[in-house]
Amino acid sequence: MSFFNVSLVYLLPVLAAVAWHVRRRRRREVEDRARLEETKKGNIPEPITLHPVINPNKCLGSAACVRACPEHSLGIVNGKAVLVAPEHCIGHGACEAACPFGAISLVFGTEKRGIDIPYVKPTFETNVPGIFIAGELGGMGLIRKGVEQGVRAMETIRKNRASGGELDVVIVGAGPAGLAGSLAAKEAGLRFVTVEQEVGLGGCIFHYPRRKLTMTSPMKWPIVGLFDKREISKEELLEFLNGTVRKTGLEIRFSERMEAIIREDGGFIVRTSKASYHTRNVLLAIGRRGTPRKLGVPGEEQPKVVYSLIDPEQYRGQHVLVVGGGDSAAEAALAIANEPGTVVSVSSRGDEIFTRPKEKNRRLLKELVNRGAVTVYLNAEVQHIGSDSVTIKENGNIVTIKNDAVIVCIGGTLPTPMLKEIGVMVDTYYGTPIAR
Repeated sequence: MSFFNVSLVYLLPVLAAVAWHVRRRRRREVEDRARLEETKKGNIPEPITLHPVINPNKCLGSAACVRACPEHSLGIVNGKAVLVAPEHCIGHGACEAACPFGAISLVFGTEKRGIDIPYVKPTFETNVPGIFIAGELGGMGLIRKGVEQGVRAMETIRKNRASGGELDVVIVGAGPAGLAGSLAAKEAGLRFVTVEQEVGLGGCIFHYPRRKLTMTSPMKWPIVGLFDKREISKEELLEFLNGTVRKTGLEIRFSERMEAIIREDGGFIVRTSKASYHTRNVLLAIGRRGTPRKLGVPGEEQPKVVYSLIDPEQYRGQHVLVVGGGDSAAEAALAIANEPGTVVSVSSRGDEIFTRPKEKNRRLLKELVNRGAVTVYLNAEVQHIGSDSVTIKENGNIVTIKNDAVIVCIGGTLPTPMLKEIGVMVDTYYGTPIAR
């Protein structure tokens, strides 16, 4: 056999592998470009919480970041990494670590949309001694990060115990960060109280639609040990959290909303909707949902008006109005429309309801609207909520519809003014890298 033939025997498989790789990469780039165009067409903004920014001068298109992203938010377009699905990005940070060229920075906010982030030290204590912040309020939405921060904050608090009859710490919020901080406080033998404005555990997780998948990473919880699941449904995660509370005997004061923090000599008074607590330290683990924003219209005080969807089944056979134009409103409308006998309407102040929700939610909502399963009122504002009806002003016209329940999904009021009032430094980030 000639040298040429021998070379072909070895070279052909290599060439075939290279050709397969090139075709596969081109096919994926076509898909990524289509996703990016869909994002641009839908006017989907970049996430203002932690997200990656790619330096095109450093990026060589290795796709290591694409493979590392657990939310499939990144793609390769024109040989460079691009955030093709910003609505899915949760600031995991795996992309930054995976990039071999240092082309990715993690930032808060964008040039046009700023985000308020309170100043915290590595111990998660703010510039006000005794006030600590953990979890989503500090800009980190990951469950694992919230757990770590709640525990680390408590490591410092246990060194600053109260000497008199006051509490060592008041923990505000019972999401992952607040629950982890509470367990760490219990483990350390601290005198503490945990208050939660909702009726159940979970923080923002409590408001997820049923069966929604939640990305997690292995994390170590105080007292209960390692939690080692990477993908888990809302129900499974809440079952774990509730089981942890039962096993440890942890006491949480639900339906108790924090209203003010007042500085006093050597500590604070935390005033809630039910009591006042004298404490040496405060751990704020309240997330970025804040206190639900209200419509401010007559009839809103009725029991049939709620500010989040917990169980769609309770609305079977009812006429339901969902107010809002974002993901929470879209997910509520989708979940309720799937229940037998429901008549679902959506009222949005915008002129287009299909721009703000995530791609999947937009598509599903469009399908329901086209089938007549959901009625949408645009450029609309709720005027009055009656016992069996709702009055809406749409494009200047008054419309009254039959109604049994109203779900208001228009966001929440963040505690930024309160933080500033007690002296906590709050900076607004416009696409600014921040040390994690």
